Amino acid sequence: MFHASRTPRIPKTSRASSRRPQERWSRTRAVRAVCALVVSCMAVVAPSAAHAQSTTPTTQRITVDSAGTGRTFDGVGAISGGGGTSRLLVDYPEPQRSQILDYLFKPGYGASLQILKVEIGADTNSSNGAEPSHMRTATKVDCDRGYEWWLMEQAHKRNPQIRFYGLEWGVPGWFDGGFWSDDNVGYLTRWLGCAKQHGLSVDYLGGWNEKGWDAAWYGKLKKGLVQSGYGKVKVVAADNAGWQVATDMKNDPAFDAATDVVGIHYPCSAVHCSSSQDALDLDKPLFASESGWNNYLTGAPRLAAEMNHEYVDSRITAFINWPAAYAWYPTVQMQGSGLLRANEPWNGHYELGPTLWTIAQTAQFTHPGWRYVDSASGYLDGGGTYVTLRSPGGKPAYTTVFETTGATAPQSVSVTPAGKLPRGALRRWSTTLGSTDSADWFVRGADVGSDATGAHRVTLEPGTVTTLTTMPGGKSRAVSRAPATRTMALPYRDSFDAYRTGTTPRYLSDMEGAFEAASCASGAQAAGGTRGTGKCLQQVITVQPNKWSRVPSPLTLVGDSQWSDYTVSAKTRIDQTGTASLLGRVVNQLNLVGTGKVNVWEGYYLKLSDTGAWSLEVIQPDKTARVLAHGTLPGAGADTWHRLSLGFSGDTITARIDRTTLAQVTDSTYDHGQVGLALDSYTTSQFDDLTVTANRGGTGTAAR
Repeated sequence: MFHASRTPRIPKTSRASSRRPQERWSRTRAVRAVCALVVSCMAVVAPSAAHAQSTTPTTQRITVDSAGTGRTFDGVGAISGGGGTSRLLVDYPEPQRSQILDYLFKPGYGASLQILKVEIGADTNSSNGAEPSHMRTATKVDCDRGYEWWLMEQAHKRNPQIRFYGLEWGVPGWFDGGFWSDDNVGYLTRWLGCAKQHGLSVDYLGGWNEKGWDAAWYGKLKKGLVQSGYGKVKVVAADNAGWQVATDMKNDPAFDAATDVVGIHYPCSAVHCSSSQDALDLDKPLFASESGWNNYLTGAPRLAAEMNHEYVDSRITAFINWPAAYAWYPTVQMQGSGLLRANEPWNGHYELGPTLWTIAQTAQFTHPGWRYVDSASGYLDGGGTYVTLRSPGGKPAYTTVFETTGATAPQSVSVTPAGKLPRGALRRWSTTLGSTDSADWFVRGADVGSDATGAHRVTLEPGTVTTLTTMPGGKSRAVSRAPATRTMALPYRDSFDAYRTGTTPRYLSDMEGAFEAASCASGAQAAGGTRGTGKCLQQVITVQPNKWSRVPSPLTLVGDSQWSDYTVSAKTRIDQTGTASLLGRVVNQLNLVGTGKVNVWEGYYLKLSDTGAWSLEVIQPDKTARVLAHGTLPGAGADTWHRLSLGFSGDTITARIDRTTLAQVTDSTYDHGQVGLALDSYTTSQFDDLTVTANRGGTGTAAR
């Protein structure tokens, strides 16, 4: 995920994420290319200076004709993917989990999402975690891995008309020929078969997220879909930034024939959205197939502007926000992004904001298949934009959405229906985009009647989004009340015995690889344990995937980022060779570290190798690793169980393996953070009996 021409926003979500600016990937060439494209397109589709700057006090008149023409509206949606963005939502208790799902998917209630785009997993990091694959070998398909099927089922349950869209970030390592291969075509058709097993119908299928495109492969994909009975699935190209893909389609008839939708990522700067004449001439739907990337509390102004500008500037007919929810740990990058916050499953706390209700201002009062009315969509004289959509037939209805993020003073507009459109009063809903007071979100105003000429006149305040509609319904503000925020209680323990084999244990969030419940290797009761072998946590990916991101090896995180003084311990068994690590006081993700430009996590690491070598290290904010202590443990080796332990009391850090204290050091780099488990290679090493207890007789937590 990246934005062209955008200054990164730094949501203040916790001590871990607010200490300094959160770093993002550097994609210099891609950003420069999109910026250049924006400049080149502005001469074609930019608003005139009169529209952008006029302060004319007169009323701007807008006529909505039932015969007015425009492109077909394809919907407003959001993404679950880019790695683990919805990971913590599935572990929420009831009734809060259902409340959150209602706010996202229930029509006429909250965001009322009309499209859900999901990641097709490959057990590799794709921004904010790793999603499980449905095929880890060329011959075995498992249609129940992960939580995306569950999320899709829940979305469909609430809105049977919702549209589904699948996209890959990485792919499994067993493919012969990499991403653009015949193996991948089969992989995707089998994923569609899994969707069918779950009673789900997929509407759209993309290629490789933000990694370019292979025109010939799209032809193979289209042929494979038809041959497998999925010919109705629309192919989207190319889920990348910039409009070059449209030019390639124009110049390649076979590529053009193989695709149904042009999907572009982040086409907007702060004040304008790009397009190209080649894209417009294709006569295909144009999607902002990933856009937004706004904070759930502070991103509403940008979101409101983008949603309208994408059609007014560029004739884009679908807006798909990344992500649907901020449902990942605050130790992982891009904190705060989404339509709502849901990352405290241990107590059910969640938070809404104006960003969700900005989506609702359009989605609650429209349906995919409606048509834009071009003559009633454009730029406001006093700053801002407006779009109008009408129903395609049957009972006439229409909705006009105004955003005034570019305005500095109130302005008057009037809306007059013509033709077969209803003449009654219009319902009015509005959101103050910059307000953090829920009383200002999605407010039902007085109905707007018409004057003697049939015009409905309203005054639009700056910094708002206002909807005038003939449509009924709408739910205002927060319908359900969430529990208060609360640090995850200690002690925490997971023996992994209660889980079905092949599932991800509660609260664990994989950053790379796949850590799943599995039968323990022999000797699990050793190293201080008292129980039988039972279930353990096993990393199951043995062939490195074709990666999208730069997390170098398997790693999983768990717990509260505000834990402070505690002892974390776990038993580990290294399979054949390599190093296993126990992590503590993990506070934040660091990208582009070292010569390999890899992604790592700030915190303390106790590492044990199959050779018996051990080390206590800290990954520092300056992206360097510092060894605090090291040595060799006699008797350690592969295929044997050992208990690793890290204790934190203020600045004192104690490292133990089994019953031996290896080191006690003083270091003040971090005073709080969650825990984790990691390996340095793709082996089937195991962990067991993960335990976190408070030290000093306290709660083990830092103040929020």
